[in-house]
Amino acid sequence: MNVVIIGAGASGVACAVRIKQNNPDAAVTVLEHLDEACKKIHATGNGRCNITNKNAEGFDTTRDFFSSLGLVMRESAEGRMYPYSNQAQSVVSVMLSACEKLGVNIVCSCNINKAEKLDGQFFLYTDKGVFSADFLVLATGGMAQSALGSDGSGYDLAKAFGHSVTELSPALVQLKSSSKNCRVLKGVRAKCNVKIETNGEIVAENFGELLFTEYGISGIVTMNLSQYISDKRLKSGEDRCHAIIDFVPSMSEKELLIHYEKFGDFEGILPHKLCCVLNRQTEGDGEKTAKYIKNWKLIITGTKGYDYAQITKGGVPLSELKEGNESALCDGLFIVGELTDSQFECGGYNLNYAFCSGLAAADTVCSKQ
Repeated sequence: MNVVIIGAGASGVACAVRIKQNNPDAAVTVLEHLDEACKKIHATGNGRCNITNKNAEGFDTTRDFFSSLGLVMRESAEGRMYPYSNQAQSVVSVMLSACEKLGVNIVCSCNINKAEKLDGQFFLYTDKGVFSADFLVLATGGMAQSALGSDGSGYDLAKAFGHSVTELSPALVQLKSSSKNCRVLKGVRAKCNVKIETNGEIVAENFGELLFTEYGISGIVTMNLSQYISDKRLKSGEDRCHAIIDFVPSMSEKELLIHYEKFGDFEGILPHKLCCVLNRQTEGDGEKTAKYIKNWKLIITGTKGYDYAQITKGGVPLSELKEGNESALCDGLFIVGELTDSQFECGGYNLNYAFCSGLAAADTVCSKQ
């Protein structure tokens, strides 16, 4: 059995290792266009690598896979799982060590010029020669952080085999605003409930930490809501978007007003800078300020783009894939990880999917021999 995997990231390397674990005699080659494998993993979780989440679908699969490689995990807040060392390097080390021990052939600095299937065989024409395979796995990643490998080239490869690609946009990314208040509030953090309003309709809602920046807003709540923002539609004028912020979800507007009537301000509840901005907007009107605290509107002009995004929204539709991420359009082709239209919130869920989809593809490949 001869398998070629395009992309030496989380899903691609996990797939390669699992195939060799299941079938030591399989010939497995991973083609990577960067000069090293697993480069993006180094940057995940601020260098700590949030591998998975205890609440993620397929958590047991990911945990057991890394346990088989000798990696011990530790749990952080909200079910986030990290390597015990708290170093992303540990994840990379055990994966690449497994590749070496099992005989996975990783070819770096390898650029794909063309891919096709002829007479039941896949052929990859690259600047390092022609590679053939019985099975082909596309694990290239999306378009987020191209410097770390995800340059969008995988979408053209998927299309070459008959697949479609849904509309793409940056996700898990910071949001930009034209409001000067963001610059004034730069550095202020608050636990908020945030809604995304597009063309007058609420399209999403989330609770979490919000961070004001000179360009707009960041923080986990912002990242989780960013997939509902379309740069393309905002730029064309088709969409008008606002973030509606409730700075004190645990208190009603009436309770806030009672607090104001008793103490004369909101300094005991909100950050000082935020109080100053709100007072300026409402001219010190307590009733109006209470309304603003519960429904503060911020114009959203777009995202920070793919260079700052953790993942890409969109990709090959799951409806075009069968069980084990196998193509429903081309026998022997598998499409895994971020290349598929499958996105999740912050907290290890997306990396978990990358590993799980790669492992599922590997198991399905091996079941065919």
